[in-house]
Amino acid sequence: MKFDSLELDDRLQRAVTAAGYTETTPVQEAAIPPALEGRDVIGAAQTGTGKTAAFVLPILQKLLTTPAKGKKTRALIVTPTRELAEQVHADVKKLGRYTKLRSATVYGGVGMAPQERALRNGTEIIVACPGRLLDHGKRGNADLSNVEVLVLDEADRMLDMGFLPDVRRIVKQTPEKRQTMLFSATFASELKKLASEISHETTHVEMGLAAPAQTIAHRICPVSQDRKTALLLQLLEETETNSVLIFTRTKHRADRVAKQIGRSGLRTAVLHSNRSQNQRQRALDGFRSGKVQLLVATDIAARGLDVETISHVINYDIPNSADDYIHRIGRTGRAQRSGDALTLVTADDRAAVRDIERALGQPIDVHKIDGFDAGKVTAAAAKPAGKRGNGGGRRSSQSQSQSQPARTSGKRRWPGLKRSSRKSSARR
Repeated sequence: MKFDSLELDDRLQRAVTAAGYTETTPVQEAAIPPALEGRDVIGAAQTGTGKTAAFVLPILQKLLTTPAKGKKTRALIVTPTRELAEQVHADVKKLGRYTKLRSATVYGGVGMAPQERALRNGTEIIVACPGRLLDHGKRGNADLSNVEVLVLDEADRMLDMGFLPDVRRIVKQTPEKRQTMLFSATFASELKKLASEISHETTHVEMGLAAPAQTIAHRICPVSQDRKTALLLQLLEETETNSVLIFTRTKHRADRVAKQIGRSGLRTAVLHSNRSQNQRQRALDGFRSGKVQLLVATDIAARGLDVETISHVINYDIPNSADDYIHRIGRTGRAQRSGDALTLVTADDRAAVRDIERALGQPIDVHKIDGFDAGKVTAAAAKPAGKRGNGGGRRSSQSQSQSQPARTSGKRRWPGLKRSSRKSSARR
């Protein structure tokens, strides 16, 4: 479907064109028409599928075509993290650039005064994290009684972070008669119950659940725990990249790894919840602009980080679950670009590797590097190519460090780790 067939307000159509959007993504094609009709939408979709525009455009359209009743907050978008709030806010500004609609962010870690002014002055669209929004409500700053559209974005992440009680309190402060949109990558029973409670006349949209982009190539690199950093530095030296996002399990380890990489002369920043908002924003701005080539982060960056130039995601520590793996690697291979996901694994990670392989529906190629092999990390990797359950499309683990393993579904081949420049990274 083409965007110009959606019958958007001319000002929105101009912004869509200026943003370079022509064809809708599957989630946009499924979600935008019913949302424009005012229906509630429950969407199951991964980040990177275009879902932000799927709810932002209907919000803007509704506010432009429905008369305002004084200076009130008319649309509320609730997100789990500051980074995601800023990303959504940026999309609201981009798509609403030719309108006079105002938007603001509300989250912790920064001063309350500017947020208080935005809430009291009736900024039409508020993008908020639950805790700080409730703080403003207790102080009498936030009046949600005129909200016409409520969006819960990355709802499963809010559930994981313990925000569900806060979300319920926020929902109760909004009118019963409102349009509700909820987007999530997964749906636990509690989330399904919440969705049924807060939505009516609902359109359900399911796109790309628990599956990474087909443009991503996956590899695991066996290594002992004490040699992870040495292997990481060697991989970075051997690999030609644009931007690299490196995930660690803890904040302390993120700081340590970033410091060790920085000593090698590579431009590195770190991102985790113990950093101040100014530090986090500087890290993201430097990474997006290319001034910083490597960003070391905890899972705080696994959602809402939209940087099109990320060529590699490296899991320094294997994630806690297959879902977390998919969210992490979803930071690359976005908008049909190719991307690479590398995971450093120890012998203790075998069970986690098996879970990830089950989620992917195929074994992951093993890349062994002399001096770093930590032994067998996955049963599938040790089988001959013809017995691996994928039609013999991948080679045996013994030859992978010298071979050119094929991408998933016949995508372009990956010649080891030594790569050519990714300036032309569009999908072939």
